[in-house]
Amino acid sequence: MNTLDFDKSPEETRVVVAMSGGVDSSVVAGLLKRQGYDVIGITLQLYDHGAAVHRAGSCCAGQDIDDARRVSETLGIPHYVLDYEKRFRETVINPFAEAYAMGETPIPCVACNQTVKFADLLATAKELGADALATGHYISSRLNPASPVQGRRALYRPIDADRDQSWFLFATTQEQIDYLRFPLGAMSKPEVRALAEEMGLVVAKKADSQDICFVPAANMPTSSTR
Repeated sequence: MNTLDFDKSPEETRVVVAMSGGVDSSVVAGLLKRQGYDVIGITLQLYDHGAAVHRAGSCCAGQDIDDARRVSETLGIPHYVLDYEKRFRETVINPFAEAYAMGETPIPCVACNQTVKFADLLATAKELGADALATGHYISSRLNPASPVQGRRALYRPIDADRDQSWFLFATTQEQIDYLRFPLGAMSKPEVRALAEEMGLVVAKKADSQDICFVPAANMPTSSTR
């Protein structure tokens, strides 16, 4: 078994990496490439980046797409940008706006994982003949010995409790869990940044994504102007 739990060599294992342009997903791509996997990087353009182009902490628009492309060039892996703006607006932005207007507290990152990333992108990865889709989430995934079905996987909290993103994935289906891989589950954030430096990646010191990616912080009533 290779490090991703496939019974074949890394060279025979194709992995699509969801590259947001941040340090975490960039290091995932670098780690898998270093281990000899057939790595393909895909970045989703999710919204009209507008005011978010130069805003630290955004993702999947403007500079982030350029960063993902530059990282892929450094690593020597193919990289594709897919236009998912319409899908993202229909499944994430519009429902978020409707819920917010009703006084609710929607979490768009969860909705994005449920629809665009772990449904649409996952389907695209399968169309490309990938054995798995890897992301930069801080969570662990491994074979579940208690499952009566062979090959079933389960999610576990990461080593770095301060970065735990397990709650983002509460709606992930069993089929999705079986296909997804999370290489950062056994690493801390400082270790990830150190690896990015070692690999010579331009995003090694890039700020983490934060707030709501498609809403400039100054436009949110509950956010302070930066």
